[in-house]
Amino acid sequence: MFNRRKFIKASALSASLLAIDRASAAAMIPNPSSLETVKPIVISTWDFGIAANQAAWKVLSTGGRALDAVEKGVHVPEADPKNQSVGYGGLPDRDGHVTLDACIMDDLGNCGAVAGLEHIMHPISVARLVMEKTPHVMLVGDGALQFALENGFKKQNLLTKESEKAWKEWLKTAKYAPVMNIENKLYDKAAPTKLPGNQYNHDTIGMLAIDAKGNISGACTTSGMAYKLHGRVGDSPIIGAGLYVDNEVGGATSTGVGEEVIRNVGSFLVVELMRQGYAPEDACKEAVMRIIKKKPEIAKGIQVGFLALNKKGEYGAYAIQKGFSYAVCTSQKNDLLIPGKSYY
Repeated sequence: MFNRRKFIKASALSASLLAIDRASAAAMIPNPSSLETVKPIVISTWDFGIAANQAAWKVLSTGGRALDAVEKGVHVPEADPKNQSVGYGGLPDRDGHVTLDACIMDDLGNCGAVAGLEHIMHPISVARLVMEKTPHVMLVGDGALQFALENGFKKQNLLTKESEKAWKEWLKTAKYAPVMNIENKLYDKAAPTKLPGNQYNHDTIGMLAIDAKGNISGACTTSGMAYKLHGRVGDSPIIGAGLYVDNEVGGATSTGVGEEVIRNVGSFLVVELMRQGYAPEDACKEAVMRIIKKKPEIAKGIQVGFLALNKKGEYGAYAIQKGFSYAVCTSQKNDLLIPGKSYY
């Protein structure tokens, strides 16, 4: 038999539950303001990223394009003779040649790179010209130098007295055993180690930026592993390894032993993981874990780190070893150095 009183009570209860469910659902829907892109923003690897970020910020803060910002930003370490792992003053290969690698990528998916480039102060700018003036992605060695000279770059000696002295000291033993984890030595306060050839340096500088229009670009540049075999190229100039940008998702860059990054197409992997919903730090961690899982014994003695920035302006990093750091610059966070998390 139909009971009107019970029906009214049940209807009232259902309406209350529905209201609660709607309120809960509304609470789970992200506030549009929380999804607003943090822009502009620039992040880069290592402590020398602070000065690089300052140069990039001058472009971003005046409404400039992210591509211009990352190029100008990495010019700073490229021209710093005290930085023995990037550009001018970089430690040479085993034959005494300073060879530079760099790549750049914009929000439209355009990219350019140079590898094994000698005698040019700013390889990142040559890489940009490869992107903008040729149908190619990468030029190497003598061809890259010829292209640079034809486009107005000046040839100069990049081997400083300090780096030459370090190289000659290394030649006394000429032991081809590069210190692959030199980044950590700067942070080992308990037992700082004197490295052969005064190799107190970091590694690659990788930089990612979002401009005021919400577009992303990235740059990566290095003089490579100290005393490497002549002709060796690491991950830094390889799109998808040392750097990758997808304007719909975000960007990633890497630092450390490039061979392991190349084998795992590291930066592309990080971006694809962010596409699947991973937060930047989690995506970087997963890429690191791939390296450790494949070669656990090798991973114990090397450093690889990833840095990522997504479309929202969220950023994060993860490395195999402790000691990795990165710099962040926004209108709210100016020149902030953040230690990256690590597995070991």
